[in-house]
Amino acid sequence: MKRQAFLWAGAALAFAAPLAFAQSLPAGPLKIVVGYSAGGAVDVVARAVAVRLQTELKQPVIVDNKPGGGSNIAARTVASSPADGATLLMAANAVAANMALYQPPPYDVEKDLAPVALIGRVPVIIAVNPESPYKTLAQLIEAAKAKPESVGYATPGNGSTPHLAVELFASAAKINLMHVPYKGGAQALTDVIGGQVPVVALNALEILPHWKSGKLRPLAVLSAKRSALFPDVPTIAESGFPGFEASVWYGLMAPAGTPKPVLAALSAAAVKAANSSEVKERLAQAGGESTPGDAAAFAKHLHAERERYTKLITAAKIKPD
Repeated sequence: MKRQAFLWAGAALAFAAPLAFAQSLPAGPLKIVVGYSAGGAVDVVARAVAVRLQTELKQPVIVDNKPGGGSNIAARTVASSPADGATLLMAANAVAANMALYQPPPYDVEKDLAPVALIGRVPVIIAVNPESPYKTLAQLIEAAKAKPESVGYATPGNGSTPHLAVELFASAAKINLMHVPYKGGAQALTDVIGGQVPVVALNALEILPHWKSGKLRPLAVLSAKRSALFPDVPTIAESGFPGFEASVWYGLMAPAGTPKPVLAALSAAAVKAANSSEVKERLAQAGGESTPGDAAAFAKHLHAERERYTKLITAAKIKPD
């Protein structure tokens, strides 16, 4: 009888655990705020996660786009929202980089926001116009060393993730490149395809259609392993820089002060969402991969990225647009 009672008690606890999590969350729809326009990579990932979170949490989840200010508008919106778990931020690299880009910072990412979960990442790709003399990354490096700042590269703007990724690479390669900032990836692509600038750095999703049409030639994927969408393009490690990586990463954050039971419920659901076939497939379609991590893993990653970007931005004296 005691054993049977114990088994029944265990079953009751197992049933009660998800119920307790659900009761920790606020009633009504949850909102994921995105600091970029609809249709972009961050938005695409946020919407895939939102659909899956609805299943996990049994609550509606909507996406609210608040572009502008280098994603600062969205981050401040979430940081100033009630700390009840109803409003989340789909964060990317900018939340770490902006701590050094903007002086004074508009918020403190490690004090005003709370990590919920890591979701995934998409690599930055360095590509060139097909008429460019650079067939490999080694040739580009050789040209830059022979004549510093003679090789120009286009990005979506000063302080953008691709800009910082290339500057990190340039530092590792001990070369000086000439940055040509644009107001968005579309303008950067237009001028590189048109031959005005030889090199472009963007995320895999933006490079893909132009590579398929023969208008761009990728030289390297700035990630630890090759992208399934670019199987023949070597990684930065294969190009002579082992251990180097500069990807666009995504993670969910909540307002600081959100109760621990609520954060635990959200984190568990978000990790499950990141592990789902739907989110994995959506990230794969963007050239990336799912990298689920709980709140502690995200906090560690965020701190390391903040330190990495602060060192780079300070040394290179990078200013936002």
